[in-house]
Amino acid sequence: MTEDSLKPYVIGLDLGGTNSVFGIVDSRGDIKATTSIKTQGYGDNAEAYVDACVEALQLIIDQVGGIEKIKAMGIGAPNGNYYNGTVEYAANLDWARNRVVPLAQMFSDRLGIPVALTNDANAAAIGEMIYGVARGMKNFIVITLGTGVGSGIVINGQLVYGSDGFAGELGHVIVRREDGRTCGCGRKGCLEAYCSATGVARSAREFLANSNEPSLLRDIDPEKITSYDVSIAAAKGDKIANEIYQFTGKMLGEACADFATFCSPEAFIFFGGLVKAGDLIMNPIKKAYDESVLGIYKGKAKFLVSGLDGASAAVLGASAVGWDIQEK
Repeated sequence: MTEDSLKPYVIGLDLGGTNSVFGIVDSRGDIKATTSIKTQGYGDNAEAYVDACVEALQLIIDQVGGIEKIKAMGIGAPNGNYYNGTVEYAANLDWARNRVVPLAQMFSDRLGIPVALTNDANAAAIGEMIYGVARGMKNFIVITLGTGVGSGIVINGQLVYGSDGFAGELGHVIVRREDGRTCGCGRKGCLEAYCSATGVARSAREFLANSNEPSLLRDIDPEKITSYDVSIAAAKGDKIANEIYQFTGKMLGEACADFATFCSPEAFIFFGGLVKAGDLIMNPIKKAYDESVLGIYKGKAKFLVSGLDGASAAVLGASAVGWDIQEK
């Protein structure tokens, strides 16, 4: 009997700014069991976060026959360093905002299995390349639109990590140098400050404050408006909500036109909660890209939405990182 048959599963963790989603995955990419917890609520105590994760994990580990059936674990996390297995100065994580957290080692110590970690958007890119709409592609960019804006860049069939594991932070390209919004990273004018789900909510508050136009969004406490509220209002034809998506999509499209210059991708693949707005966000992105992109790239890149449901791309991508541990 082979080791693979004795340990047929890996754990994949998609560690988002809001939720942490776990999946136990077999070698075919079938997710056998899932669970999730809130990522925040532990203050600056990373140990407490890991303890909560392990407690939640135990239930689904038992469902598949116990930890002896688990070969390894892979994690996709914001500011995840593939080389070191650490989460470093992650602006959207209270327990890693001002420190380096050896998260892979912490999980390995508690679970007794090998653990590898990569950037969350890189994990989504791996998931798309193996299981999703990027199958067969060797040059593409996955852009994740969630609590923050992340990116996974694949060139010539390989993920771009750079010299220190942190290459490809396209969410922190500065897109507004004059009076740019403060980003969670501490700088001003980052793409993430405008085009993340939290950025869209900030845009809603600004648009409402600067206009007397009637809007369904005025029925909501401005501080409680979410990107989901904006999408609902836009789908109902709300003028301000649609202007917010036009503004957001234009900024994303222009940024993608800049991104094309360094890797000439076959496709931009969008993933995350904001993408659920569909054409409300995708059409402005495509329009702005076509108007802004350098002529030699015009008409070449596809604009696609993730082919995997919910957090599946990132969970499957993270699990692939776990399988890869055994191949080193």
